[in-house]
Amino acid sequence: MLADITTRERSIVKRIFIIGCGDIGRRTATLWQARGAEVAALARSEASTRQLQQLGITPVAGDLDQPASLQHLPLSSALLYYFAPPPADDDTDPRMRALVAAVTSGTRPDKVVYISTTGVYGDNHGAWVTEDTPLQPQAARSKRRVDAETVLRAFGKAQGLPVIILRVPGIYGPGRLPIEAIRTRRPVLDESESGYTNRIHAEDLARVCVVAAERGRADTVYNVSDGQPSSMTGYFNQLADALGEPRPPLVTHAEAQRVLKPGMLSYLNESRRVDNRRMREELGVELLYPTLDSGLRASLAAERL
Repeated sequence: MLADITTRERSIVKRIFIIGCGDIGRRTATLWQARGAEVAALARSEASTRQLQQLGITPVAGDLDQPASLQHLPLSSALLYYFAPPPADDDTDPRMRALVAAVTSGTRPDKVVYISTTGVYGDNHGAWVTEDTPLQPQAARSKRRVDAETVLRAFGKAQGLPVIILRVPGIYGPGRLPIEAIRTRRPVLDESESGYTNRIHAEDLARVCVVAAERGRADTVYNVSDGQPSSMTGYFNQLADALGEPRPPLVTHAEAQRVLKPGMLSYLNESRRVDNRRMREELGVELLYPTLDSGLRASLAAERL
């Protein structure tokens, strides 16, 4: 997917700024650095400053929860990636609102790529969802993402700023696998009552972030997934098999309400299959890990290094 990008596309962006430089941000930064781009990222603590410096990323002091600290971010003529999650309160995203309020004509980036969630579609009872499926968020975290999308897209239209939204399901990869849950025998929903969930490998997501910035259409949403939906139970079973561990014990939906944490229940109460055709056809994406089996094997091999 990255090897066939033209020389013209390689020259589009040379300055990258990342807000929310966690696992996906660092992976995305590494891909851009390999192309000779200068990468900077927001750092809210001394610890994150040191981590960024070790990766060759220029830290820029700032805190999304302190709007005054965002007034002089080096965004002008840069590609801005916004990967930061909303706060865990309310149905809005004050962090996105703070950033938008801080951007002026003199600090306006050239383009924004925002990672949202497929949770904005809500429960579709197992039906396929495309980027045109009406939004019906149920969980508070999904409502916050809808707010962030709405605020950012409105700002982009008003300013003539290209905005690209990536709606992402569950992310897995090295360091992101529920290995402890498998080994502690945490129960999962009986397969007959388990709806559809969707996934994308962390490295594939980072690669999509790069290509979306180069090939994505302004004010366009792209679903990002491997296009192979399965149940959460199936995911846990495949991981257990790959680890050589017993499969998790099963509980009914009624039992799950008593024994599973609210966060997990909120995922289990929604079922949808994510259509990734726009990602594949418009962005020309070829996934490194198009199946869960291939992604799990690679992830566990990396975990064992």
